[in-house]
Amino acid sequence: MIIEIDGYYHQVLLSGEKCSKKQLWQKYLKAKKLTYEIQDLPNVFCRAYHFEQIQYDSDIEVDFVIDTDTDRIYSPFY
Repeated sequence: MIIEIDGYYHQVLLSGEKCSKKQLWQKYLKAKKLTYEIQDLPNVFCRAYHFEQIQYDSDIEVDFVIDTDTDRIYSPFY
């Protein structure tokens, strides 16, 4: 599963175990609580849930996007 974390400070791709949108929302909220600075969220998320950051490429189709500016999670249309 590939997710994109999109926000003012970052735009990163993470790869890890597949989960539902609801599960991803719960993981995001827990990681956000553990994060002191929002720009550290991708690193905290990776450590907490065994995801790994992959090189960003706008051509990669992702399963979900986490928008940290609006706290919204959605599946993009391709």
